Order: sequence, then structure tokens, then C-alpha cells
Amino acid sequence: MELGLHLPNFTYPGGPPTLADDLATIARTAEDVGFAKLSVMDHVWQIDVVGPPELDMLEAYTTLGYLAARTERIQLLAWVTAVVYREPGLLAKAVTTLDVLSKGRAWLGIGAAWNEAESRGLGLPFPPTAERFERLEEALQIFLQMWGEDESPFDGKHYHLGRTLNSPQPLQRPHPPIMVAGSGEKKTLRLVAQYAQACNLFPSPDLEHKLDVLRGHCADVGRDYAEIEKTVMMPLDPGENGEQVADLLETLRRLADLGIQQVQCIVPDVASLTRLKVLGESVIPAIAEL
Repeated sequence: MELGLHLPNFTYPGGPPTLADDLATIARTAEDVGFAKLSVMDHVWQIDVVGPPELDMLEAYTTLGYLAARTERIQLLAWVTAVVYREPGLLAKAVTTLDVLSKGRAWLGIGAAWNEAESRGLGLPFPPTAERFERLEEALQIFLQMWGEDESPFDGKHYHLGRTLNSPQPLQRPHPPIMVAGSGEKKTLRLVAQYAQACNLFPSPDLEHKLDVLRGHCADVGRDYAEIEKTVMMPLDPGENGEQVADLLETLRRLADLGIQQVQCIVPDVASLTRLKVLGESVIPAIAEL
């Protein structure tokens, strides 16, 4: 099992004047202590579970480009991109650019979007749920076409591309890994089975059931279930002095027993770096063989 670091909150003690330096320090520390992935949200306003919408929020792909320049090994992604916020041809170019400039460390994390308030607030498209899922599937098809050899037009229900040229191609071949997030049993997990290299679920009581549903979709589409990386996102607080490490390890072992391979964690008071270092010293090595 691996740990990744998710950064949902950019409100640090120094405020915007020190935000760039704080973010770079957090990213380099996460890389140095052994985190596998570093992710940011694709939101333009802060979300309710973190704080009021007025809190600091950075645009995802600009931030990831900055983080690519400040790190060397850690994998980078938006967790997760709202499919309707960018046209898929442009999004494919953004992820390709991130992959090339990070020397092959980009992932595409993507979902059907959910935050109507920020969308309406900044004039971003937010069609009904059914259409968003239709657009998500078409976008996944476009990504795979643009990351391949086929430059022919794409003519879907919602997207129409006259020539799917993408030069340069990503460094990762056949393409940057795709993570489709969400636990919807009929649509989202089917899209994972058909198109993705990873899923993202919640560590809830029905987690085992959701994995069984994904296994069934894989059987239906002829996909090897073992090919898909199973991830969850959750808060992890080892305590400032490691006093909660034992409980965390027990939780992570239970997740590993279900087949979870990565936990993308939200760490409190991340800018102080203390808990990141505790996780690197006491948790990441301990779960490496799970």
C-alpha cells in the first residue's frame, strides 16, 4: 500500500504572499518522505467540508504545473477534474503538457462534477446529471484517441473535434494513467472498468460491496479487475508526536485486506510539516508490504 497527499486547503498562516513558497515546501517534503502522489482539487471556490467559499482556492492545472517544477519524483494529478469545466481536447493537452514537463509524472483524475454553486458563480457549464455523465464518457474516449495514433475526427453527441492531433504525445505510454472518481454503481464504476487505470472510493461500510460491483463490471467488459488500482481518500492524522500511528496502521491494514492499494490522505496542519514527517517515518514504511 502507498500513501498519497491531497491538498484541499490553500489557506496557510502566511496568506497569499507566502503561498507559493509554502506549497513548494509541502510538496518537496511529501516527496522526500515517500508519498507516492500529490493532488489538488479542481475547484474554483473552497468547498463546504473544508471551509467557506471565500477561502483561498488555486486553479488546479496552473498549480500542478508549478508543483511539477518544484518536485522531481512524486506523481501529480487533480483529484478530480470536473469534466464540464474544460473542453476535453484542451484538457487532454493540459494533462499531456503536465506529463511532458514533469518528465512523465502526470495522472488524469476525472469525474462528472458536482459543485453547481461555483459553476453558476463563475459562469462555468453545469448541465444536468445525465448529460454530465454522457460528457464524461465521451471525454474519456477523446482522451484515449488523442493519446494514440488516430488523428481522425471525433463526432459525439456533445463533443465534435475536427482533428484529434496531439503533439507532443505524453511521455507515459500508452498514456497517462486515468483515475475515474466516484462510487455510483451503474455509471461511474462501469466507466472505471471500461476506461480507467484506477478508481477512487470512500472508506465507508459499503466499500467491500462497491469493490464487488466494480469486479462485476470488469467481468462484463472483459477487463482484468487486478489491473485497476483501488484507492480511497480520507483524513489521516498521526498526531503531532505520532501518538495515533498505531490506530492509523490498524485502519490501513483493514483497507489493505479489502484490496485498497493507495490512500490519498488529507493531513491536518499540513503547512507545519510535522505530521507529514511522522507519516513518512512511521506509516509509509510500515504499509509498504501490505
